Amino acid sequence: MKGRIIGRGGRNIRAIENATGVDIVVDDTPEAIVISSFDPVRREVARLALEKLIADGRIHPARIEKVVHETREEVEHMIREFGEQAAYQAGVRGLHPDLVRLLGQLKFRTSYGQNQWHHAIEAAHIAGLLAAELGANVDLAKKGALLHDIGKAVSHEVEGPHALIGAEIARRCGMHEIVVNAIASHHHEEEQRSVEAVIVEVADAISGARPGARRESLESYIKRITALEEIARGFEGVEEVYAIQAGREVRIIVKPDEVDDLAAIELSRSIARKIEEGLEYPGQIKVTVIRETRAVDYAK
Repeated sequence: MKGRIIGRGGRNIRAIENATGVDIVVDDTPEAIVISSFDPVRREVARLALEKLIADGRIHPARIEKVVHETREEVEHMIREFGEQAAYQAGVRGLHPDLVRLLGQLKFRTSYGQNQWHHAIEAAHIAGLLAAELGANVDLAKKGALLHDIGKAVSHEVEGPHALIGAEIARRCGMHEIVVNAIASHHHEEEQRSVEAVIVEVADAISGARPGARRESLESYIKRITALEEIARGFEGVEEVYAIQAGREVRIIVKPDEVDDLAAIELSRSIARKIEEGLEYPGQIKVTVIRETRAVDYAK
């Protein structure tokens, strides 16, 4: 089958690559070929088209072009459906068709292993609950949270941070200025100008940082945990450092005779800033400094 996918003189594999805009890697791995592309939608089109070609058995350039064209239309329809489904599940109405399409594209995008389509819906639900509790505008908070990562759908095509790209798209599509600001400021590229913007940032962090939401390789996980502990150990007066909750929290035990209560507060801030500057991580990390004074005496 791999020989048929490659074709005589490589004509079939070239036809697939030209039609889909992806790279096809055929190596010695049994019963597997690799589809490589920076664009997740192109990868999905290529994957579905290859599955159809393999199932059908007729693989030649003319057939490849026809199947890829049909698959591209099919994926476009799927994207629209996924976008509408996301808006429906989040309880958000009145979105511009372009925003609905970008939401659908997030179905094929992941971040640290977390599917961005599921993340957007989850963040919208969390934002709605928080806004209701705090007496903020539930509709605007939900919209901001649902759309906060739409810039990721096009960030491989446009230069700049995904938050600012997404905000500009939302502005062009006529979204409320509070929603635009919430999208732009959820990673602090812009200043937050409403309570809804803060709620969107919190909802994003909760969805990304909850246990099991995101995954990383064991090697990179161990490196991150080690780096986290080393940063905290680099400060004066630190006695012990423990990274806990899969690196979501770092607990620092200080020497009580060297660090007083005010210095402990300042130390927690300093360590948090150093972690922000020196580490890349999903979600947020809680820094807890513990200063324990023990008084010991003996009854004889």
